[in-house]
Amino acid sequence: MTSPTYHTLDHHVGNTPLIRLRYLSELTGCEILGKAEFMNPGGSVKDRAALGIITSAEKQGLLKPGDTIVEGSAGNTGIGLTVIGHARGYKSVVIIPETQAPEKIALLRTLGADVRTVPAKPYSDPENYNHIARRLAEEKGWFWANQFDNTANRLAHYHSTGPEIWRQTKGSVNAFVAAIGTGGTLAGTSMYLKEQSDKVAAICADPYGAAMWSWFTHGHTDIDDGDSFAEGIGQGRVTQNIEGLHVDRAYRVDDQTALSIVYQLLREEGLFLGLSSGINIGAAVRYAQEIGHSHTIVTILCDSGHKYQSKLFNSEWLQANQLDPDLSVDVVLG
Repeated sequence: MTSPTYHTLDHHVGNTPLIRLRYLSELTGCEILGKAEFMNPGGSVKDRAALGIITSAEKQGLLKPGDTIVEGSAGNTGIGLTVIGHARGYKSVVIIPETQAPEKIALLRTLGADVRTVPAKPYSDPENYNHIARRLAEEKGWFWANQFDNTANRLAHYHSTGPEIWRQTKGSVNAFVAAIGTGGTLAGTSMYLKEQSDKVAAICADPYGAAMWSWFTHGHTDIDDGDSFAEGIGQGRVTQNIEGLHVDRAYRVDDQTALSIVYQLLREEGLFLGLSSGINIGAAVRYAQEIGHSHTIVTILCDSGHKYQSKLFNSEWLQANQLDPDLSVDVVLG
């Protein structure tokens, strides 16, 4: 008898289940499935990018045990880099906008990251959190993960998320839906799925205030039409992870629609999710309504609601921001 094989934590990123979203599947007549990325070791889809970036850097000789990884992050990539970095022998420094959920900042510190909060600035500003991370890497000799333009990010999804979805649906997937933060999830996953079948549609879910709907619909990033409380998604430029990506549809999803979906799934199906998951699911439903019955549509359940309790699950915060957790999904989806 051969001995069993055991692995450390970093070997358990991915292979997350697909969860049927019962009510929305019945509402649309399609199978709407969510990839449960909150079940990754660091609690989000960003663990995949973090592992891909780290292992790619190791292969290139850019990281060795004891080195420091620095990254500008809205939280989840920083968490992934910290958790997986610990498992592989690295320290982490995370530059995060001070506007992000306090739960994320506290968790990063608890996990042992050197967390530096900075004012939220656009990418065009030299004091944007990504530029600060890059400068620190240059000054200190640290490894800059550069999640937005490091294509090891999208390759991680090409080699893991895409094959998992194809296998789990037995090749029956008709569409893959994801919002864009760095672009790695949508690009890498859809690239793989389209190689298996050119009939698989790639769908971009975009919050208001982001530019990807404008990019994929009109070919420019000029449309500025509002704002969103969703964290970790909403891109204003074409990153290297996005370059070359073909998207079949792009949908704007407002925060109230996403919030109604999040609360409906919590109350009726036991899923505790963040707002970015609601944005993704909202776009999946819109595509299902447009394409008609009997399609299989897969999207990403990015992370759990644990990191957003002070905002999304705080009645005072919701009221102050004119968001109604009791507004029915049927009403917001028409």
